Amino acid sequence: MLKLYYSKGSSAVAAHILLEEIGAPYETKEIPIAKGAHLSPDFLRINPKGRVPVLETPDGVLTENPAILEYIAAINPDVKLLPEGAFAQGEARALCAYLCATAHVAFAHKQRGARWADDDSAIHAMAAKVPQNLAECAEFLEKHGIKGPWALGSEFSFVDPYLFLMGRWAGMNNVPLDGYPKLAAHQSAMRDRASTQTVLERHGLA
Repeated sequence: MLKLYYSKGSSAVAAHILLEEIGAPYETKEIPIAKGAHLSPDFLRINPKGRVPVLETPDGVLTENPAILEYIAAINPDVKLLPEGAFAQGEARALCAYLCATAHVAFAHKQRGARWADDDSAIHAMAAKVPQNLAECAEFLEKHGIKGPWALGSEFSFVDPYLFLMGRWAGMNNVPLDGYPKLAAHQSAMRDRASTQTVLERHGLA
């Protein structure tokens, strides 16, 4: 059985939604970041990075959303959340990589600036830049990242729960989605799914 380690409201929301989508049994273990649980010796033995999400599988431990999401899709082929064909799968990985390495990092500069700087003024400057950077990410996704109605086109895939996080990151930084109709429509469609509603309730985000 799969086991997801998560912190409420974290990027683990994406993997949690996908686990609900597949409909197979899974377990969860909350690792509350606000209480420092991600830095506990017990958790660091599972993931030395001290980050969530983490997915325990029968074959070992996986970290990082792009890897976790694709793995969940790959081991559940009947649900058809993994795009068919090498190019389509490459597109999915490219979008996940952008969300992980660019959009999520842009968001993290507000609350996790100490990862990149020690000077208080530099940390403050990074935080102040977050809304602009996230607006630029939203603009890119609107023009180049969403084929519509789902991220990769007409079919829901493992990428969509990850893309859904963009709306949360934007909303937490006063970046309205009104000017990004594709992104706004995707957010609405995701919120209509039972899997999303279940997970948001469990994370206290409903």
